[in-house]
Amino acid sequence: MNLPFFIARRYMLRQKGRFSAFIIRLAIVATSLSVAAMIIALALIVGFKKQISQNIYNYWGHIHVNIYSASYSSLISPEPLVRDATIEQQIKALPGVKAITPYAISPAILNANQLMESIQLKGVDSSYDFRTINATPINFADTSYAKEVVLSESTLDRMKLNMGDELLLYFFDANSTYPRIRKVTVAGTYHVGMEDIDKFYALCDIRLLQNINKWSADEVNGYQVMLAEPEEATPVSDKIFKDILPADSRLTSNTMFELFPGIFDWLSLLDTNAVVILVIMGIVAIINLIAALLILIVNQARMVGMLKALGMAEGDMRKIFLYHASLIGFVGIIAGNILAIGLCIIQQETGFLKLSEAGYSMQFVPVHIIWWHPFAVSICTMLLCILCMWVPTLYIRRVQPAKVLQFK
Repeated sequence: MNLPFFIARRYMLRQKGRFSAFIIRLAIVATSLSVAAMIIALALIVGFKKQISQNIYNYWGHIHVNIYSASYSSLISPEPLVRDATIEQQIKALPGVKAITPYAISPAILNANQLMESIQLKGVDSSYDFRTINATPINFADTSYAKEVVLSESTLDRMKLNMGDELLLYFFDANSTYPRIRKVTVAGTYHVGMEDIDKFYALCDIRLLQNINKWSADEVNGYQVMLAEPEEATPVSDKIFKDILPADSRLTSNTMFELFPGIFDWLSLLDTNAVVILVIMGIVAIINLIAALLILIVNQARMVGMLKALGMAEGDMRKIFLYHASLIGFVGIIAGNILAIGLCIIQQETGFLKLSEAGYSMQFVPVHIIWWHPFAVSICTMLLCILCMWVPTLYIRRVQPAKVLQFK
């Protein structure tokens, strides 16, 4: 029988109505709140990073293949490439590739209801998955090109348009004095949640832009590649560039990390915030348990003196309080896990905590729990607390039975 553990367990369960009971409850609550704060902080940071990244992936895909140009952004290059069925099939056959879609980009001016606004038109074909951006698909049945556009909900509101309304598109060319004008109908809306996309981009039939730019049916700005796992973007992009794209061509392959370095570098900085929060909450939990243990030892000095007088080894007495504090920490950690995971599940299901989409690029507070995060937080917190709790048990050496067992 483990006598120190038996005494610690009995001592913890029989503290009702006493000062020690208050200290135990306070320590459990403080530990559970610290652990819950760590788990929720990780879930929030992971959820925020995942949501922002997913917003970009939904609209732009994970990888772009286009012609390299030192004068223009790799995202929007005015120089077309000729579609190659062999390259498309080889990319589509790569492990992890879900789809490859051609696209074209062209600036235009929207004109409707005596309002004008500049926008970037993204031309796509029937292979584009409109569901990723919650959009109404374009009807590609027209033999020439679909005279339809899909605008973001925010653009629709700013231009005072409704579904089915007509508007004019103005396309400007440096070699022409007058703009080329096309009349189109609002076929649907989309919603990404990022102002940089919703405000400045619209979707149309790729054949419309080919017609405006006087390109052939095989000329596009590039390919948009969708992957099953975003983490595979870099190795897949490298494989496309090294093994599939012709070495003597100007074709290049870029991930969204390379096309939007500012956004993804900013997201990576959130990991620093996570470390700071974990360290602070970990220190709070450790200090809380150390203080609680020290108070319990001082409060039970008579018991320590009695055990010393009965001949119990100092190491066993230290184990009593270590087991006691460990039980407090264990209960607090379990309670913290239940609290954190419960709140995260409620937020995922109901979205009761809302955000300003204009400021945060999302409507609800995003949470995403990676299964091993609660385990890692719990185990690390418990181990650190056990290691640090040896310090207050040194006070047992100072307890003298002759003083604490005096008759009162």
